Amino acid sequence: MQPATAKWYDRRDSVFVEFCVEDSKDVQLKFDKLKFDFSCLNGADKVKLHNTVDLFGEIDPKGSKHRRTDRSVLCCLRKAEAGKSWPRLTKDKSKCNWLSVDFNNWKDWEDESDEDLSSFDKFSEMMNTMGGDDLPDLDAADEEHGAADSDDEKMPDLE
Repeated sequence: MQPATAKWYDRRDSVFVEFCVEDSKDVQLKFDKLKFDFSCLNGADKVKLHNTVDLFGEIDPKGSKHRRTDRSVLCCLRKAEAGKSWPRLTKDKSKCNWLSVDFNNWKDWEDESDEDLSSFDKFSEMMNTMGGDDLPDLDAADEEHGAADSDDEKMPDLE
């Protein structure tokens, strides 16, 4: 048996682990408070895959679920203590060669005060707080000077 390749990411009330196994068969998951077991049969190679993960924090085994697709098995591990960030998935600080962070889904939810704002709304809000009302009136500057710019003169003909 060998471990299945997986990616994980953290959310406010859950941790998500996606096992990247195409055409998985006989998927079995067992959730405990401090660990979970994953096993399946790889569809293409018929290789038995098995992962046991000792978790960084406690989960709610009854609230945790999984969903199988043709390309992967996604596990939603419901945190026992919502709102607490997990700096890593595993209890042990050592690096697992089969596990990586899913940066496409990663979100620093701890730093966000307004989680409901879209990125456009956040950008608009940032632009509004930067001001912009005190920009000089460039049209009024031309009227004040009353003189023509040097580039307003007629250009000589080309020979």
